[in-house]
Amino acid sequence: MNDSAPTVFIVDDDPSVLKALARLMRSAGLNATTFASPQEFLDHHDQNVPGCLVLDVAMPRINGLELQQTLVAQGSELPVIFLTGHGDIPMSVRAIKQGAVDFLTKPVHDSNLIEAIHDAIEKDRIALQARANLNELQQRLATLTPREREVLSHVVSGKRNRQIAAELGTVEKTIKVHRAHLMKKLKAGSLADLVKLAERLGVISSLPG
Repeated sequence: MNDSAPTVFIVDDDPSVLKALARLMRSAGLNATTFASPQEFLDHHDQNVPGCLVLDVAMPRINGLELQQTLVAQGSELPVIFLTGHGDIPMSVRAIKQGAVDFLTKPVHDSNLIEAIHDAIEKDRIALQARANLNELQQRLATLTPREREVLSHVVSGKRNRQIAAELGTVEKTIKVHRAHLMKKLKAGSLADLVKLAERLGVISSLPG
C-alpha cells in the first residue's frame, strides 16, 4: 500500500481555472497538483501517488477524453472526474463508459465538486487496498512448490485426497501432507477459504455451483 496522502490532479488549459480549483482544494484540506495540459500531466504524473484526476474536456492537441483513453490503455485506475463547460450527453456517456466517476459542467457548486472528489478518492483507496491484498495473495501463491500447486488445482476442483493421489501417482498420505502445507502457506482456514483464494488468484475461474 502507498502511504502517500491523496492528491487531486487538476488538468485544464485555463490558468484562472487551475488557480481557482487549487485554492478550493486547499480550503477543503486537500492536496492538489495542477497541469496546464494533458501532455504535461502524462510527462510528470507519478502513478504511485493515490488520489483522483479532475479533467477538462476541450483542450488543444490532446483533449480530456483522449487523455482518459490513454490512461485506460496504460492500465491506470486513477478515478477521473470531468469538469467542463463544453459537455453534452453523448460526451458524458462516452466518458462514463470509459470509467469516469463523474461528469460535471461549469460552473459547478463547490460543495458538489468536493463531494465528487471525496467519493473518487475513496474509490481509489478501496482499489489500492484490493490491489495490495491481491499482491499479498500472489506472493503467498509463489511460495508453493510445483507439486503443491498441482495439488491445489485438484483440491479446489472438488477432488478428494484419494482421487488426487491416484491421478498424481502417489499415496493419499502424501497428498494430505501437501494439502496441509499449501493451506498453511496460503493462510486458508478451511476448504471454503481455499476455494475463494484460488478464485481470486485465477487458479479457478469461478466458485463451484
